[in-house]
Amino acid sequence: MKHNGIQAGKSRKNGHALTPKFGPVDNLESYLQPDWWRRIFNSMYLKTDADVVEDKQITNREIDLFMEFLSLDKNMVILDLACGQGRHTLELARRGFRFVNGLDRSHYLIRKAKNTCVSEGLTANFKEGDARKLPYQTDTFDLVMILGNSFGYFESLDDDMKILREVFRVLKPNGRFLIDVADGNYLRDNYNPRSWEWIDNKHFVCRERSLASDKQRLISREVISNIHKGVIVDQFYAERLYSHESLQEILTQCGYKDISFMGNYTTDSKRNQDLGMMERRIIVTAAARKEWTPVKAKKAGLKTVAVVMGDPERPDIIKPLNVFDRDDIETVMNLKIALGELKDYRFLYYSNHATIFNDLQKLKGRIDFVFNLCDEGFNNNPRMELHVPAMLEILGIPYTGSNPQCLTYCYDKSLIRGIAQEMGVPVARGLYIKPEDNVFEMNIDFPVIIKPNYGDSSFGITRESVANNLEELNDAIIRIREKVGFENPVLLEEFLTGKDLTIGIIGNPPDPYTFLPVVEEDYSDLPAGLPRICGYEAKWLADSPYFKLLKSVPANLPEETEKVIMEHCLRLFERLDCKDYVRFDWRLDQGGIPKLLEVNPNPGWCWDGHLAKMAAIKGISYPDMLLGILQTAEQRINNVIQGVKTEERKAMVNV
Repeated sequence: MKHNGIQAGKSRKNGHALTPKFGPVDNLESYLQPDWWRRIFNSMYLKTDADVVEDKQITNREIDLFMEFLSLDKNMVILDLACGQGRHTLELARRGFRFVNGLDRSHYLIRKAKNTCVSEGLTANFKEGDARKLPYQTDTFDLVMILGNSFGYFESLDDDMKILREVFRVLKPNGRFLIDVADGNYLRDNYNPRSWEWIDNKHFVCRERSLASDKQRLISREVISNIHKGVIVDQFYAERLYSHESLQEILTQCGYKDISFMGNYTTDSKRNQDLGMMERRIIVTAAARKEWTPVKAKKAGLKTVAVVMGDPERPDIIKPLNVFDRDDIETVMNLKIALGELKDYRFLYYSNHATIFNDLQKLKGRIDFVFNLCDEGFNNNPRMELHVPAMLEILGIPYTGSNPQCLTYCYDKSLIRGIAQEMGVPVARGLYIKPEDNVFEMNIDFPVIIKPNYGDSSFGITRESVANNLEELNDAIIRIREKVGFENPVLLEEFLTGKDLTIGIIGNPPDPYTFLPVVEEDYSDLPAGLPRICGYEAKWLADSPYFKLLKSVPANLPEETEKVIMEHCLRLFERLDCKDYVRFDWRLDQGGIPKLLEVNPNPGWCWDGHLAKMAAIKGISYPDMLLGILQTAEQRINNVIQGVKTEERKAMVNV
């Protein structure tokens, strides 16, 4: 048999299949059940076919071959259809492919795949499902693969065609399809009518084979015996025999173009006793040449949203190793899983900044709006965060979150301090230090904290940013300038020692909005002598005591203090023209007076970030938090559209 196991359930008791045992059988086909594939793929399947499907060297060689054929990109969204226990999916994930998915009908095999994924810390995503009706949105995948002869199990050719049409549907325009099936013509002439082999020290399997009456399928009987218990499984299965010509025909009928045969492939099994259907295989690639599918469900209220994120292929100076690492990829995967739970939306994902403008230009008129989650900035440059919404405004595409002007203001900490002071919002005492300024000439009360004036994600802010004297201050300034550039200004502020607070808003005051609970950083477990700050180490460096020991907890504040903070936040939200969601950072001074530290429009959206922590305290799940942002943005966008239409009608009346 030697395949990955498309769509199978299991029926077992005390470790043995509930399968009748038969004696000699004259006609194998008469004993074949149409839905044999529902029962056969279980732990015993992994024993009988272990010489192929459990051999890591074979899997590695196959992945090497497929990568050579297709020139795969690690950012491709890939579906391994009929993935079995996920051997190919998991190997791609091990090699750094970020968006790999596996689907199979077998509950047992998918559970095994998920367990392996978790134990190895990989980011692949596995689902149970029927290949004839895929649980994915149209135009989702760059590549779909059916590997290991996991095709042709159904009694009807129509069911195989349904699979091919479903694959075509979920492929993006110009997406690629790779299928690996047994060489039917070879097997018709060379199948082994009877064989047997030891599969381990206790089990051996005997097989009988014959062609179906129509000569289009190979029927197999598999009798598995245990040396102590006798016959434990007696099962029948069948697989359709495809030739180059028949594969070309059905792929063409299903709309595929650029159909290419990569030659015959032989399997090198260490056991090498009975390779069955895996002895010689055909590998075919094809392309889904099609236009982006119109969103027919839009009439029923389904919204199409393009999600724009940072580019995982480009350097990112904010991240510890200047690259997207495993945690970042996991964060993106968790986002996609959460968004996948939102049934009223269809999401398209874009992260290639080299083509992002053209990609978005093609989407104009085809999407409802963009979910702008590119807080890394265009080309992963944080000073270019404003460029993404600016690009969308040029294209006339509505988007979530704040506009370029707001992002520009809030990226400049000194500017925000000035605006807040003008409004009567208290801020920590501080100084804006230009490159040419001499701190020895400044009248400073210690302790103080040094920050980059431009920046977010606490970049450049560590335990060494807190200074208690002039010598420590000068060292801290030098360290920060080495990080951000000696030509850039830095900000010196009094180091506040009261509660370290953050609060979020989802909504657009005065329209309906939600205050997320005020959260306090709990420093009680931090070793003595370490400054009480939630800086870069707490957010990015897993080995740091800050990362390990800091906790975000509901803030215990006097009612009046919380009320003052909320009032100031609402005023700042309006003054800075924030949109949809924002986070404000505050800290109390020794007298318990709240002072503004930063305003964060388009704050971190990740599943374990401060916004999600605040939402969880309020009883809002991560998917529901994302839904809240989408809905408030959608309402704002609709209000703008309605306002424009109203003005247009007024203008027509006046004319």
